[in-house]
Amino acid sequence: MNPARDDRHPIEQVRLPGGTFAMGDPLHDGFHADGETPVHTVELSPFTIDTTTVTNAAFATFVEQTGYETDAERFGFSAVFHPVLAADEGDLVGRVTRTPWWVGVKGADWRHPEGRHSSVDDRADHPVVQVSWCDAGAYCGWAGRRLPTEAEWEFAARGGLPGARYPWGDEPPGAGGEWRANIWQGTFPTDNTRDDGFLTTAPVRSYRPNGYGLWQMAGNVWEWCSDRFSPNTYSHDARAGRVRDPQGAAAGESRVLRGGSYLCHDSYCTRYRNAARSSNTPDSAMGNAGFRTVATAAG
Repeated sequence: MNPARDDRHPIEQVRLPGGTFAMGDPLHDGFHADGETPVHTVELSPFTIDTTTVTNAAFATFVEQTGYETDAERFGFSAVFHPVLAADEGDLVGRVTRTPWWVGVKGADWRHPEGRHSSVDDRADHPVVQVSWCDAGAYCGWAGRRLPTEAEWEFAARGGLPGARYPWGDEPPGAGGEWRANIWQGTFPTDNTRDDGFLTTAPVRSYRPNGYGLWQMAGNVWEWCSDRFSPNTYSHDARAGRVRDPQGAAAGESRVLRGGSYLCHDSYCTRYRNAARSSNTPDSAMGNAGFRTVATAAG
């Protein structure tokens, strides 16, 4: 698999042949409400996928050429993780009751991920964040690509290791003192020891790629998928037997997020696994969510 790229969308891509795989959590690590089971058979057509998430540099080119305004920019605020705030006191517009470590911040957007006093000028090779599902879709339309389906994302994340817990296998992310993913170490949400080297995002080519040559399918930033989210999707697909190129739930407001982020910690969130699922509303932007793109390939 030799990486390729095009002039408009500068992120390298690899072609995956598709095929049949077992989708879902065979190890029963997940939360029941996330709907990671039952494990079911999925058949995928060939597709190309970005080797990394879309970077700040790539997204900046899109904005420069189109004048696109993101949802966070239109709304005038977005969610920022509390220890990294770079904003004035008057910019703070409230906290989320169930997750008080998230703060609504005026002026937080993809150019200013932690607030108006932050910048991505020295983070060109980091994943773009503070982009909604809608923003990611707009970039894909401009680039002539699309967001991956949840099934394509999981097939790619597994890197040719059927049933494995993580993209690299079953070993914990820090096994043997070698960190394999950007997640939280220490006591969440107050103390991050940064054993993996980072407090927030890492450059997109940090750590090692999986067996398909894809970087950071676990940790760093959540990745938007095209599907609508439902905890009952897998039960529905399992009843249908082998499913070809599934597109997710037929109805529902929230969209699927995959891969976990730099905020995942075993004390409350183990969603940096291959099978882990999460979701958010399509106009929501966060300091720990980005995306990568795919395209259907010839058979």
